[in-house]
Amino acid sequence: MPRLILIGLVAGLFSALFGVGGGTVIVPLLILLLAFEPRLATATSLAAIGLTALTGAIRYGFEGNVHVGYALLVGLPAAAGAIGGAVLQQRIAARPLTLAFAALLAGLGVWMLVG
Repeated sequence: MPRLILIGLVAGLFSALFGVGGGTVIVPLLILLLAFEPRLATATSLAAIGLTALTGAIRYGFEGNVHVGYALLVGLPAAAGAIGGAVLQQRIAARPLTLAFAALLAGLGVWMLVG
């Protein structure tokens, strides 16, 4: 239980600082520290990050830093993509899914460092 709380605190901090938290923090920590199966880690992360995102958006909104129209233009298609991703994830074995996720994170990290 304390590890779950710590994971939540770290994810919330990184989510508010960098706009990340679910996939880049919660999922790897649930898998590595608590031996969650990738599908369970992903689903748990999505549920948790919904609360985190709403809280962060409200706080940023108080500062006038949320453009609701653009958020909807990104968020609605993202919601549709999440449905497709959840369906697709159920058809991929856990190990290749984990390796693909690690490759995505590594690739994005290199891209951010270089570009």
